[in-house]
Amino acid sequence: MTRIFVPADSLALALGADDVARCLSEELTRRRVKATIVRTGSRGMAWLEPLVEIETPGGRVGYGPVKARDVPSLLDAGLLTGNGHALLLGPVNELPWMSRQTRLVFARCGEIDPLDLEEFRRLGGFLGFERARALGPAETIAQVTASGLRGRGGAGFPAGVKWKSAADTQASRKFVVCNADEGDSGTFADRMLMEGDPFLLIEGMAIAGFAIGASKAYVYSRSEYPRANRIFAQALELARRAGVLGERAFAPGCGFDIELRVGAGAYVCGEETALLESLEGKRGMVRAKPPLPVHHGLFGKPTIINNVLTLASVPWILVNGSDAYAAMGHGRSRGAMPIQLSGMLKHTGLFEAPFGMTLSEIINDIGGGSRSGRPIKAVQCGGPLGAYFPPSLFDTIYDYEAFAARDGLIGHGGIVAFDDSADMGEQARFAMEFCAIESCGKCTPCRIGAVRGQEVIDKLRNGERTQENVALLEDLCQTMKLGSLCALGGFAPYPVLSALRHFPEDFRPRSPEKEQVP
Repeated sequence: MTRIFVPADSLALALGADDVARCLSEELTRRRVKATIVRTGSRGMAWLEPLVEIETPGGRVGYGPVKARDVPSLLDAGLLTGNGHALLLGPVNELPWMSRQTRLVFARCGEIDPLDLEEFRRLGGFLGFERARALGPAETIAQVTASGLRGRGGAGFPAGVKWKSAADTQASRKFVVCNADEGDSGTFADRMLMEGDPFLLIEGMAIAGFAIGASKAYVYSRSEYPRANRIFAQALELARRAGVLGERAFAPGCGFDIELRVGAGAYVCGEETALLESLEGKRGMVRAKPPLPVHHGLFGKPTIINNVLTLASVPWILVNGSDAYAAMGHGRSRGAMPIQLSGMLKHTGLFEAPFGMTLSEIINDIGGGSRSGRPIKAVQCGGPLGAYFPPSLFDTIYDYEAFAARDGLIGHGGIVAFDDSADMGEQARFAMEFCAIESCGKCTPCRIGAVRGQEVIDKLRNGERTQENVALLEDLCQTMKLGSLCALGGFAPYPVLSALRHFPEDFRPRSPEKEQVP
């Protein structure tokens, strides 16, 4: 029977994917045509959603973006055999956006029903876990270390080093915590994976638990992700029924289980120690370090905290070997990164590729340049606390060290593009305002510094004592960078200083004429 694939990803749903699926079902029934509609995750091509795909002998053929009103004409034109139509895109895997990628984490996303455990297994699911069990905990950690995998949540800390530290710490109990608190603007990879291939995350967490000797794990997600949370909760239940999780997960009498916890949306809970406080039922406030979580973490026990993308990378490494993973990338940034493009670009979405491209390639070739037709003025990489890079820095190599050398952040892989209508002085003020609102309040540089930062920027933009206030703002930013307990206060100066350095004209008083953007 012919299979029709319609995404049920949150982005596709927002663009009418449910209506498309309903109309397809109704039309097929009316025409007495037998076909199966499979709801999948997203392929990551936001500008083509909802993307409808048809399974043909030559592979899957795509049509998009499809609206409900297009369904009758698509069926009339021969949708079920992949025939021509104005919305025909051709073989999906041959589209430039797809063919240029190296899909490791997102290889199955958009291809399968996310809750079809048998299909997951058929396409290589749980082979990484089986490989880990064959290797044993120590060699599993050695493989992760040798691969060069670094944390994809923002800090870029080597995952294998963290795992070994937790494994070597003696304790009666240990924990694995997945940080799915995806709060950065312009990031959506965690959500896409949890909605499109949740069993992969479960597999990665099981490998981590086996490696360090943990019997319990937690996924800390956001209340803003109701669909991702619902799908992941269903996947957990299916995994328990199949014996992947539960009392006999690792071996008879050696259990492992995962619990989903949903936070209330505080940005600071994306910081690992504030996340632990929230998991323990306390207010999300940053802990001073040391002790590190790998020694004294959740409930005082050794805990590894990794991002969704970090844990989801591990099964591929175990199946294909650490050398294959380490062979991809640039410098000390190994493997592939799911880059999330948004803002004023023609082509937005998720693009997974090895480290090593330049920002220019990402923005102009992959992203297609400006959507508005106006010049790209800046891109912000690494979330709301990332630096603004002007076109003069688009030769920067996309890797951790290259970005750090230019006072930038890779972060969680988000890139937001701004055209020349953007006011970077206002964006800098927003960074300070955001920090003030989201601060947990524990340390003075973050709690007070962000408020003072807004005031100084306001004075600059009003033309008050410009030289003195520029010096004051720079000094304040240094105090926040060096004195804050966590990255919220420590990174808030990055967008401010980069905007001040590259766009000083946006900190001057604006004439009424300049307020009007054509």
